[in-house]
Amino acid sequence: MSDDWQETLSFAKNIRRELHQRPELSWEEHGTAKKIRSLLTDLKIRWKACADTGTVAVINEQGTTPAIALRADIDALPINEATDADWSSTTSGCMHACGHDGHTAVLLATARWLKLHENELSRQVILLFQPAEEGGHGAREMIREGALEGVSEIYGWHNWPALPYGTMACPDELVMCGNGTFDIRLSGKGGHASQPEVCNDVVLAGSAIVVALQQVVSRRLPPQANAVVSVTQFNAGNAPTVMADSATIAGSIRVPDEATRELVNHSITTTAENTAAAYGVECQVTHHGRYQATINHPEQARSARAAWTGLYGEKALEHGRPMPVMASEDFSYYLRKIPGAFALIGSDDGRRNPHPCHSPHYDFNDRLIEDVCRWFCRLTGMRTPP
Repeated sequence: MSDDWQETLSFAKNIRRELHQRPELSWEEHGTAKKIRSLLTDLKIRWKACADTGTVAVINEQGTTPAIALRADIDALPINEATDADWSSTTSGCMHACGHDGHTAVLLATARWLKLHENELSRQVILLFQPAEEGGHGAREMIREGALEGVSEIYGWHNWPALPYGTMACPDELVMCGNGTFDIRLSGKGGHASQPEVCNDVVLAGSAIVVALQQVVSRRLPPQANAVVSVTQFNAGNAPTVMADSATIAGSIRVPDEATRELVNHSITTTAENTAAAYGVECQVTHHGRYQATINHPEQARSARAAWTGLYGEKALEHGRPMPVMASEDFSYYLRKIPGAFALIGSDDGRRNPHPCHSPHYDFNDRLIEDVCRWFCRLTGMRTPP
């Protein structure tokens, strides 16, 4: 059995690095899907396509239902890789900067191990290889095409470089916040830089709006609220001697619930419009909703933590970081439909992999493959690999 386990880990590590070399953006994961499906076929695991580049696989089809589901995301990001890894991306402008290659490798390792010991399972196990997590609402589309049919609970995870290696953050309720973006378009009266008195200055108005938006969270929300408003773009003008007649501002919000989203969006709109009016500039604000908050179900969160501490001890929950995380996840769609839990698992081992997700220097810590595969197996009721 130990040989089977080491072969499984080697299989997953090689797959992870192969996927890393060939990243694909959301809804473009055709090569990734082909590879996943080919491997599942080789393992004699039945699968079906779901949401185009997504895949739903089933293990122990004769087992009891409803089933337990495990999920991995498969898409990459539009980032130029800056690592020196031998398995660096071969696709210009695209890299696995969030570790979805590792998540996929873990689920494939789990698939291989469970299939090898399928006769020891009592329940059906559904494996979801999901596309388009990075803003593409892939989970929503998987659900629309029936990925959760016959499933009673679901578990997922994300590697997290901000946590010490091997520690888990999996609270009973809010684990990751919801998000959204906003666009502000300003229209004024441009002219010569030497005559500001005959212009309506969109740069000045926009600067005042950016400063004012920094006060939305601190002055419109209670101190206990988990929320972020970040201005990330400000564009205006095309010549140093010309006062622009238009400008655009854009940014992102993070919120713990939909009531807070409504309050934050309203505050952004009124702050921008009123500030612009004070400078004689017209203003149009548009909000774009993205993902809702990822909120664990207490029973499944306890099961997730118990499985982890059963493997790695109680100290494996002592990550020392405040929760929730202000980043967002479309795993929230699954948790709004059925019970489940989502965990963040630390990858910073103090040696390599110190870079945060979405950094061009990021690389997945392959040590996590074994740890998380063991956890997934325990969640399904399978005995822990040697």
